[in-house]
Amino acid sequence: MAQFRRLLKVLGQLLLAMAAIIGTALVFRALLFPALLWTFDPDPVLATQLKRLGTLASAVLGYWIYVRYFRKRPVTELRPALAGVALGGLAGAALIGLALVPLFAFGIYVVTAHQGWQWGLLEVAGFLLVAAMLEELVYRGVLFQTLETAWGTVPALWLQAVVFGLVHLENVFAVNGSAWDMVATVFSVTLLGALWALVFVHFRNLWICGLNHFAWNFTILCSGVPLSGIDEWRASAPVLTEYRGADWLTGGVFGPENSLVTLVVVAVAVGLLMHFAVKRGKLRRPGP
Repeated sequence: MAQFRRLLKVLGQLLLAMAAIIGTALVFRALLFPALLWTFDPDPVLATQLKRLGTLASAVLGYWIYVRYFRKRPVTELRPALAGVALGGLAGAALIGLALVPLFAFGIYVVTAHQGWQWGLLEVAGFLLVAAMLEELVYRGVLFQTLETAWGTVPALWLQAVVFGLVHLENVFAVNGSAWDMVATVFSVTLLGALWALVFVHFRNLWICGLNHFAWNFTILCSGVPLSGIDEWRASAPVLTEYRGADWLTGGVFGPENSLVTLVVVAVAVGLLMHFAVKRGKLRRPGP
């Protein structure tokens, strides 16, 4: 009975947190954003970026309000950490680079043309930054921390990771992926969800997680291969590429995140981060 009451409490907290985040974002998009357009009349590209960044800022505000006034604790995970954010971004790019370099070196991915800098890349980068931060806010900020308080770090880590993996099946359905694509996606994105949760466990800072996540995605985009099943962004990449290998190596329609090489790299990173989390006493037990 106690566990059932705890489950109801967790569900209530999750609903309240999402209501705060979505509510503040909707207020911006429905009221503040139209007022900004009417006042300043920006060009369409600037208006799009303003809408994205404003949505992120309002969602962060909603999260802050929820944690500060409903959970009644300091919102330490949103404190600025410029050095940590920079290192987090470099680490995210380096990690996926460990998988991409051998895939290009052994001809699994082949560069077919060099396009150089494309202005469209900047617009996609803005979208990726906002998307990565929103995902970290929801999955590592709300879902992981709520589950961690209820059941401890390790169960929370894997529960939120599985949810993260299942949600990304939508990308596979959008491109009519095969059964193999679906299984590989759930497995690979679950590992990534565990990876970013462990980054949070070590640093307890959502900005560091968000920049690590963004750098991972942006590095894939710049490599000219599909990002999480999204193919249309490849036109903005500095290089054009094509696959010359089996799906288990290339990652198929989902891209390099489903490659066996990437799975090994991420699995090793998750193992190392978990080892050091245990060694340094970073894992938490359930709260009262």
